[in-house]
Amino acid sequence: MVFPAHDYKGDTVSTIGEEKRYNPRLQVRGAQEYADLMNNLNLANPKMMDVAVPANMHQGLVQAEIARRGWAVSATEAKGLLGRSDIVLVDLRERAERERHGTIPGALHAPYPALRENIADGGMLHELAAATGKQLLFYCAFGERSAMAVQAAQDAGLSSARHIEGGMDAWKKAAGLNG
Repeated sequence: MVFPAHDYKGDTVSTIGEEKRYNPRLQVRGAQEYADLMNNLNLANPKMMDVAVPANMHQGLVQAEIARRGWAVSATEAKGLLGRSDIVLVDLRERAERERHGTIPGALHAPYPALRENIADGGMLHELAAATGKQLLFYCAFGERSAMAVQAAQDAGLSSARHIEGGMDAWKKAAGLNG
């Protein structure tokens, strides 16, 4: 899993496999050809560099800490929570990710880039949790963004917020579906 620093049509996460298959800049025969290609593109500095670099360096660390604090549920446990009136699933993925990899029926779509706004006082998720007492159960593609979302939600006073460890990838595996 990688977090791109450039704007890739709104995608905020990818995988090494997806990039090798679909990124035209990786369709080269070696490191020197890649360096020559990139040096001749004259690209501006990536807008998301300050977000992407730390996210790429800390993958897995946030999820482990969130699990240690008891704020994570497995995909199998999450499946058992479907349909409960006290739980709301919150899909943090971008629209393109949802179209490409599917959704969990009934989940609320609240993309990660708008998280701070949504969990602040008066924000959609904050008000939903406060007015209904529902537990927010975040998920994303692989669990990294949802783990960061749980920490942010906890910091915003939403003490019942949890996330699905491993995200949609784990959800599909728990259902016996491939990738």
